[in-house]
Parts: sequence; structure tokens; C-alpha cells
Amino acid sequence: MDGNRPSSIEVAPLQADGSLYGFMLMGRWPNDTVEWARFLVLAVQMAAVPGLLPTSTVFRVREELPEEPHPGAIGLVVAEGQLLGDHPLRPGHFAEYQPPGLIVLHPPSSTLSSVPEYHVASGCVFLPGLPYLGLDHRAAWVEADVEGTVTQLISKVGIDPQVNADTAALAMLLAA
Repeated sequence: MDGNRPSSIEVAPLQADGSLYGFMLMGRWPNDTVEWARFLVLAVQMAAVPGLLPTSTVFRVREELPEEPHPGAIGLVVAEGQLLGDHPLRPGHFAEYQPPGLIVLHPPSSTLSSVPEYHVASGCVFLPGLPYLGLDHRAAWVEADVEGTVTQLISKVGIDPQVNADTAALAMLLAA
């Protein structure tokens, strides 16, 4: 590692019972919203794999590691439950222990593509801040297909969670 360059971020998808269960992060955590957007591109590309993500799913950033973690592992991003559907997560689900970030991934069947000729999945990462302390909410949004084509990528700092459906839903899950 060069003294001027931070170590790389490695991502490994995790699967359970044929569905996307989450991701293991190795090396280091993303430093900013742009690096989280890069992670989100990979996550959305996995959500675009047919059958891997059956419904819109919320994932929680976890700093805890499983027993006997992979060498270099620093944390997990794990599925917590459905955003919509038969058993959706309820408002305030994460109020007691607020994670450093939440992610929602939508399979292609739940995504209206910004570029109609592409069959894409989509996702949003919401990094809650503490606005009353001057720490802004941050978010990124991605649309991508399974072949790696990114049709939309947005990364913002200082967002109002209520202006976007995904960030509003994720903020509601965090609210006490």
C-alpha cells in the first residue's frame, strides 16, 4: 500500500437459500458518499441477477463480524427484511440501535428504469447524519443491470430524506 493511497475496499456477496443475504466488506469501510455509491453499484448489479433478490429488501450496515470471519473482513451489510410486501419492516425498526447506514435494493421487477431499453435493478444507500450537530444526511442512488451497465448514479450530501421515496422509507425505519 502506498502511503498516500488508502487501502482498497473489497466486497463479497453472501447468499443464503438461493437469495442475496448481504455483503462482506474487507480492507476498510467506504470513507465518503462517493465510495458508498461505488459499493452500491456492485450491490445493485447483484440485485439484477435473476432470482437472487425476490423483492425490495432493506440491508443494514453492521460493524460486528461473525465468528471466524474471513481474513481482512471489517464488517457486513446484511438483509433485515422486506421494504414492502407481506412482512415489511415497521417504522422505528432500527430506532433502538441505529446502524451507520441502511440500503434498499429493488430487483428489476420493482424498478422503473430511467432508460427504458435497459432492464435494471436499483438501490439507495442512506447514511443518516445528525443535522442538529451539523452532520448532514447523505445518500446515493444507483440503477444498473447484471452486465455492469450503470444507467443512473447519484451521490449527494446534505439531503432532506423526505424528498425521495427510498430515503424517506429508510429514515422512517430509523425514526423512534
